[in-house]
Amino acid sequence: MAVVEEAVTGTSPFRKDPLVPHNRALVGLTVAATGALLSLGAMPATAADTATVSVLHAVPDTPVDVYANGEELLPDFQPGTLTDPLELPAGSYDIQVFAAGADPEADDPAIEGSVDVPGGANATLVAHLAEDGTPTLTPFVNDTSAVDAGQARVTVRHTAAAPAVDVRAGGEPVIEGLANPDEKTLTVPAGTISADVVVAGTDTVAIGPADLELAEGSNTIVYAWGNEDAGYQLATQSISASSAPSGVDAGTGGLVDDGGLPAGVIAVSLAGLVGAGIAGRRLLATRG
Repeated sequence: MAVVEEAVTGTSPFRKDPLVPHNRALVGLTVAATGALLSLGAMPATAADTATVSVLHAVPDTPVDVYANGEELLPDFQPGTLTDPLELPAGSYDIQVFAAGADPEADDPAIEGSVDVPGGANATLVAHLAEDGTPTLTPFVNDTSAVDAGQARVTVRHTAAAPAVDVRAGGEPVIEGLANPDEKTLTVPAGTISADVVVAGTDTVAIGPADLELAEGSNTIVYAWGNEDAGYQLATQSISASSAPSGVDAGTGGLVDDGGLPAGVIAVSLAGLVGAGIAGRRLLATRG
């Protein structure tokens, strides 16, 4: 299988047990989230003044309430949930993540940070655990640039409390030494591939093998999240890698295609990140 390396900058997929479906959508989540975001400021008139943002909750066993600029954005946001893409005004957003049902006036946030979202950006904001189990917030820019005819893009993002991994396709390493919170992007022929994830430098399988269906002209983004105690999960997001719009959804393997996304890709900065309140354990992998 021909693989073309495109970029290195992010995270990767992996799970402790065989892949099983894990997709808990919240009814009415997108409508509520969009309304909350728009209440923070008037929608600009042009696409250059807006951004497309999805949010992934990747902290295990911890339902949360997410606030943006003091307004409740995502109430009772469940682990493993990835929102549909939201169109929102460009600008700076103070994000606070509380345990579900907490009082934001009296309780300290579990995670907080200031996210600067430029106009035209297409990004996914991930609340997850660092390698040592510390809760953190990481914004990723989604690559929507076009791929050649017959090709597909795969992006692997490592957001699990675990050490570095290698990703194999057909038993051969295609990504090596991927650490939290890094990502790596490959361009491959469209079709179905069998992939697994192993502890870096070993043949010890952490996830898979699993079949991924890669549609022509798409970017399939795979997130590894979780920790040793709760288990490791995969979430997938699919966006267009062509001139036509496509969509976003959550899951544990394969390709989901719906919704709409713009093509601009601009860096998203994160400042003032403070971790607090959620504990996690580091994966102790057996090397051999």
